[in-house]
Amino acid sequence: MQLETLRPNPVWDGASYEDAVDVLAAHREELTYKVWGGDWCKDCRALLPDFAAALESADVPDDRIEESPVDRDKRGPGVDEYDVEYIPTIVVEDDDGREVARFVEEETLPPAIYLADEIDESGALD
Repeated sequence: MQLETLRPNPVWDGASYEDAVDVLAAHREELTYKVWGGDWCKDCRALLPDFAAALESADVPDDRIEESPVDRDKRGPGVDEYDVEYIPTIVVEDDDGREVARFVEEETLPPAIYLADEIDESGALD
């Protein structure tokens, strides 16, 4: 099952978020985005379409995006393993499986901007 909320927002303007898209694009072949959400979740419906559009603008390959739908009890694949309590949650991992960044629903910035900042500041990929 795929997340409908992870379909790119067709009116999202990548040029307005050029810095974030540039960071995501620079690492498109070395990071994996693991996304937990639910199509029933208002936060997911508000945040994930723009995040998906950012990934699309950055040409992140589909095999670098893992969707994990959860039910209303927030149960689903990888929830326990990744300690997912709130949705959406997005975990960014390098090719060795190390967590580079994590977005959880209550962050004050949109996922693409927040994660790009975290990736850039982590220095894990230098």
